[in-house]
Amino acid sequence: MPLLRRRLVLTVALAVPALARAREAAVPVEAARSIPARPLPVPGTVSPALQALIGAPYPPGWDTVPVDAAGWRALQTASSAAMAPHLPALRAALRVQVERSSIAGVPVFVITPDILPPANRDRLLLHLHGGGYVLFPGEVGAGEAMLMASHGGFRCVSVDYRMPPDHPFPAALNDASAVWRALLGQRDRRRMAIFGSSAGGGLTLATLLRARQEDLPLPGAIAPGTPWCDLAGAGDSLQANAFVDNVLVSGSGWLAGAARLYAGGRNLADPLISPIHGDFTGFPPAILTSGTRDLLLSDTVRVHRKLRQAGVVAELQVFEGQSHAQFISPGVPETTEAFREIALFLDRHLL
Repeated sequence: MPLLRRRLVLTVALAVPALARAREAAVPVEAARSIPARPLPVPGTVSPALQALIGAPYPPGWDTVPVDAAGWRALQTASSAAMAPHLPALRAALRVQVERSSIAGVPVFVITPDILPPANRDRLLLHLHGGGYVLFPGEVGAGEAMLMASHGGFRCVSVDYRMPPDHPFPAALNDASAVWRALLGQRDRRRMAIFGSSAGGGLTLATLLRARQEDLPLPGAIAPGTPWCDLAGAGDSLQANAFVDNVLVSGSGWLAGAARLYAGGRNLADPLISPIHGDFTGFPPAILTSGTRDLLLSDTVRVHRKLRQAGVVAELQVFEGQSHAQFISPGVPETTEAFREIALFLDRHLL
């Protein structure tokens, strides 16, 4: 008997009695599995720059959930203050120009690379920033768009949408939708894409669901990075990668509080809050990005599978060793690779 066949027979022989016992007991074979505590080494299979990120300690305050609006405002202000001093150097290193503007009454940042390829001169990317719907107000939220403009050669419009605690759902979605509606009056939707990571990835999907509700045209492509698409936190990696991810760390930290804050008392299963519960039929081609240690890897995988089940062209790139959204870290080779992959995908699918 060939080796592969013997292994298959043995697997079935072992599995059948276990399944029979499970049916008799009317419970799963194992509802949970205990795993031993162990050191988690930094992989040697990634660049030295990424190794430094993977080996970094948990961010301070990841497990501190503000108890009132003032606490959330303080956290929001701190997220901006920590990054703002680095913006001039980032703009210079990436060779991009950033202009503050407004579209449909919504504040935006228009990011233009110093070198704009001829093929992209009539193309535009709409960017929706991450941060759990509560962090990174102002220009600091446009950092991902600067990376996309630099590495991809696209002009980007980054939306500085309203956020809780003062502006819970649907304020962010209303702002994103208003900008998209205005851009449709100026440009061919086939020459535009929408992208963003984490909450920005979830908001990308929600903006498409809202656009379809309002009979608005959809973009030519989308690029949701590690999309926060299930604010109730049902995905497997929320458990499997808890305390493995050194960015979000665990769903029991401030992330769960941000979900409740954003929803503002509404049902977390509302598809415009948690787009994984929406209908993706007719969505444009999509490229999704995540990492093997990402707490939201399951959210990314579930969106990818749901898009494929809906017949949508969808690609999934998963980077070795990366925690949540570490592919948007400046100066890391894998970041350049991630954005060039996204740019190539958009180039194939935009007019």
